[in-house]
Amino acid sequence: MLLKEYRICMPLTVDEYKIGQLYMISKHSHEQSDRGEGVEVVQNEPFEDPHHGNGQFTEKRVYLNSKLPSWARAVVPKIFYVTEKAWNYYPYTITEYTCSFLPKFSIHIETKYEDNKGSNDSIFDNEAKDLEREVCFIDIACDEIPERYYKESEDPKHFKSEKTGRGQLREGWRDSHQPIMCSYKLVTVKFEVWGLQTRVEQFVHKVVRDILLIGHRQAFAWVDEWYDMTMDDVREYEKNMHEQTNIKVCNQHSSTVDDIESHAPTST
Repeated sequence: MLLKEYRICMPLTVDEYKIGQLYMISKHSHEQSDRGEGVEVVQNEPFEDPHHGNGQFTEKRVYLNSKLPSWARAVVPKIFYVTEKAWNYYPYTITEYTCSFLPKFSIHIETKYEDNKGSNDSIFDNEAKDLEREVCFIDIACDEIPERYYKESEDPKHFKSEKTGRGQLREGWRDSHQPIMCSYKLVTVKFEVWGLQTRVEQFVHKVVRDILLIGHRQAFAWVDEWYDMTMDDVREYEKNMHEQTNIKVCNQHSSTVDDIESHAPTST
């Protein structure tokens, strides 16, 4: 098990980010889905928890075979997907990733949001008080992203919002920018297979970090697209994007997934 805490600051407030996060996830999923790969939305509906209150539950299938390294593609089926389940009780969320083909693999993410610059060192004391973890700050403006994902229009060093006047973030921006909020993510990766555990867990954390960096850069770079939206507006946008994305992804898999699952191994 490899546990890390990621802290991603944004030039937004927690209330603003609530809309921006939903918009970014929907648009990003649609952009990344093509030729039978990407994100299929299986379920997205209100959910009530006795402890956390009202929230939203989503279940997705993430098809990503071509994005795996060669050593991983050699040991997984041609049609490979990860199941994502998320419980959103904003400003607290829980996300879990599992795979029926790899029952000893899982990712568990707990997220909390606060209006500060990542300065709360005890935000996860209740969840992981006695567990050793590495704290990793992610800077949306200055951290490098994989070259294939770089777009100048989504670079916070160059982008300036017309609606908010925020942008062109320079080195050290987190120390002076207002408003500012932080997304705190406690990420646990498990792959309990002897001989592969360390390699896989480290690889998954690298992928998680890249996804967090790219997604949060986009959430800010697209701020003028979502800034005037209400929660009803973004839920309608989310619904439309899910329908379009499912069309792009599902046609290739609808007749094969259930058959593959029925033959999935029960242990690794």
